Amino acid sequence: MLQARAISKTYESAAGPVPVLEDVNLDLNLGDALSIMGPSGSGKSTLLQILGLLDPPTSGQLSFDGVEPWKLKEAEQARFRNTRIGFVFQDHCLLPQCTVLENVLTPTLVGERDDTVIDRAKELIERAGLTPRIDHFPAQLSGGEKQRVAIARALIRQPKLLLCDEPTGNLDEATAWQVLTLLAELQKEMRGILMIVTHSPAIAAEFPRQFTMRGRHLERTA
Repeated sequence: MLQARAISKTYESAAGPVPVLEDVNLDLNLGDALSIMGPSGSGKSTLLQILGLLDPPTSGQLSFDGVEPWKLKEAEQARFRNTRIGFVFQDHCLLPQCTVLENVLTPTLVGERDDTVIDRAKELIERAGLTPRIDHFPAQLSGGEKQRVAIARALIRQPKLLLCDEPTGNLDEATAWQVLTLLAELQKEMRGILMIVTHSPAIAAEFPRQFTMRGRHLERTA
């Protein structure tokens, strides 16, 4: 369903080219869940940005559900990303002026939107244990609550690929495990692909497929 072939990324700097990824290959199917570890600066986040259509590769090929999204026009890429891919970041990136419900609905403000989307948002908020907070603003939420809102927002479009970049990095251990459990439960129900970047060996070990970024290459470790 998702196939990456010889993905490489090089950034230009004043000092010259800076290679970040080299010949990364990956094959994923619906229902797969995997973790990626590696030191800071090893290219983990860059890989997620390429797979999530946020940053183009310098070379290589990406195929997603039979489509090569990096060959699409910009507007088509945006539509593809909005309907097929969900993102959860270390910093929840919630809109401070919007309520919990409004934040969850943000991805539906563009593109097609059916009459059931509000009900689905409320259902996700309930699954996240946040129904009593549905009209609250981010400043009124704890760190763990904010991240659970971010998860609900990422899943509102029922994406086939959920990319999580250090989603528990700013949370205490107990809250981190709550967030991880919620992520795994919801994505398993949706039969999508769950990919998480983490610095925690304990969290990485919870995933059936485990990878590590070493020397700009992605290596299978379990």
